[in-house]
Amino acid sequence: MLTSLAYIFIVGLAMASICDKLKLPRIIGMLFTGIILGPYVLDLLDPNILTISADLRQMALVIILLKAGLSLDLSDLKKVGRPALMMSFVPATFEIIGYIIVAPWLLHISVLEAALIGSILAAVSPAVVVPRMVRLMDEGYGTNKSIPQMIMSGASCDDIFVIVLFSTFLSMNQGQQANLSSFLNIPISIASGIIIGIIVGYILSSFFEYNYRHGHLIRNSMKIIIILAISFFLLALEDYITTSGLLAIVAMACTIKLRSIPVISQRLSEKFGKLWLAAEVLLFVLVGAAVDVRYTLTAGIAAIFVILSALLFRSIGVAICMIKTPLNLKERVFCILAYLPKATVQAAIGSVPLAAGVACGQLALSIAVLGILITAPLGAIAIDATFKRLLIKK
Repeated sequence: MLTSLAYIFIVGLAMASICDKLKLPRIIGMLFTGIILGPYVLDLLDPNILTISADLRQMALVIILLKAGLSLDLSDLKKVGRPALMMSFVPATFEIIGYIIVAPWLLHISVLEAALIGSILAAVSPAVVVPRMVRLMDEGYGTNKSIPQMIMSGASCDDIFVIVLFSTFLSMNQGQQANLSSFLNIPISIASGIIIGIIVGYILSSFFEYNYRHGHLIRNSMKIIIILAISFFLLALEDYITTSGLLAIVAMACTIKLRSIPVISQRLSEKFGKLWLAAEVLLFVLVGAAVDVRYTLTAGIAAIFVILSALLFRSIGVAICMIKTPLNLKERVFCILAYLPKATVQAAIGSVPLAAGVACGQLALSIAVLGILITAPLGAIAIDATFKRLLIKK
């Protein structure tokens, strides 16, 4: 396993550096590193590390969400309001509708199967989007109208909405009836995640402040360990109650920032930023390793056309969210581009229908793989190449 980790970090960083020199997003080099080292090409990664790959990817995602929460300007987020809420479900809904309209015609599948495939592809990737929005906030691009905050908060809720729809459509494809209570779980998961996160963040910030005032200084490194451990507990809560662990983590980090002395939250954010340097490589290389390139050959040109058509529907959904906002045309175009990338959710659930024995399982996995290979680089390149031209620097 140690040799596999060495391959992941050395080759991943080397490929990322090459992409950097070519003016391409670093994520592309990391994704292709995972594909090349993974079990479907050179097979150089230890099976044990692939077994815990999902957990390692989740740990990396936790780190960037904590960094995001500690970087969020809550006063700016209040200005966004309605568009951020709409971004959490409208674009995904439009994309699924796109699959329902286009996929049966081109791929010769049923409407229910098209809805299942659409629910796999409809989630935006926080792993691609969130780090870039954090960077924009750090550099001041688009913050005058809270654009990075809006995109980041919408992307965090988007995944919950889509995953609940996916589980419902999967049950329907297996011959089970849709359960209305599963749809009710969406607002419950969001609300409970935020409430739990605020409570835990309040307790943690009070604990840090109490020790600070009584001269028992806790090193920032120790605070990082404590916050990470609590975050893992919040994720584990999802197995016992209806809640969103990821939203709870963001809410906890926001509360810590709100209640802590500014210098403390700033130092914590910097520490998590340094941790992200290693976590980023681990996350995207392992996402690449989960991609089975053999299935891309079975999908064909029709599948690519379906994916691109559904992205057009998604873009219409984002444009609708921007109605009656102070954003100009360039800023609205940027929001559309920033909502294109898919990676993490698709790598996690793309193979579930195949494992569950659903008739369209292999096709679903093929399209999930193609979706990652097309949209992750496309979205990352679009964000990195356009933000300086489309957004105003504060």
